[in-house]
Amino acid sequence: MFSTSVALYYEFLKIGCGSEVFTNISDFSSFMCSSPTPPTLLLFRQCGCSGSCVSELGGSDWFSKRYDPKQEPLLAENISGVEPAALQWWLVRPTTSFGSSLDTKPLPSRCRSCAVVGNSGNLRESGHGERIDSHSFVIRMNKALTLGFEKDVGNRTTHHFLYPESAVDVDGGVSLVLLPFKLRDLEWLTSALSTGHIKTTYIRVKERIQADKDKVLVVNPAFFKYVHDRWTEHHGRYPSTGMLAIVFALHVCDQVSVFGYGADRDGNWHHYWEKNRHAGAFRKTGVHNADFETEIIQQLAKEGKITLHR
Repeated sequence: MFSTSVALYYEFLKIGCGSEVFTNISDFSSFMCSSPTPPTLLLFRQCGCSGSCVSELGGSDWFSKRYDPKQEPLLAENISGVEPAALQWWLVRPTTSFGSSLDTKPLPSRCRSCAVVGNSGNLRESGHGERIDSHSFVIRMNKALTLGFEKDVGNRTTHHFLYPESAVDVDGGVSLVLLPFKLRDLEWLTSALSTGHIKTTYIRVKERIQADKDKVLVVNPAFFKYVHDRWTEHHGRYPSTGMLAIVFALHVCDQVSVFGYGADRDGNWHHYWEKNRHAGAFRKTGVHNADFETEIIQQLAKEGKITLHR
């Protein structure tokens, strides 16, 4: 069963771009299909930030125990480096356990700043929009809306994280970043960008999506296991989209700012576009452990690895 799944997985790596898969060739903000030799994310990055680079180790034992600079967040054409245990862990994730709810060369003169924008109701009336838009990269996720909320959440997006059950159309120029929680998600991606023949996973999903095919990225399955093992420490069935996006940013950015995470000022868990402040039942589904992930995010801020905006 496992060998069959692995074989199928390899086949789907070859679908998206003809005989190629989704890989980067020059810059994190413009990935394309076709790299014959996928570049490796830099293990020793130089940055021109006024403060320290987020990937610098040695200043925090807590961070050093969790952060692995050798991790490859993005799926490359050659996945021979993916450990069998990591691939198997990903392949056997339950398909019914979901909640409803760079330029690769270092430049000492450059500082890559990233805004990771969650969907919490605490963004309402925050006035963070301009600050968010000022970052080099702006990462949003799932069904994030900007129209009508620009003052609080901004209007720029460079990377949009999603999976089939949370899929929305992605504006031109924006990189769609697929979180393949299960093998079916890779099948769906190929379908949604072409024939639209896949209409369901464990629920009905968006059949087609609008997105730039040459900007599609896929998160490495091994990265899921890394976050699950090192960061969320097996709290919850698997990490949330929000947690994955933050750890992803730690590996590709020099400075990371986080917005729209956690409860609002009144302790309610909901999305900023929802009028019902008590709509956040997703917090206690058991799929993700929001409380533990909040502790990790707060500790990252305490260690000076992210700037957490409320």
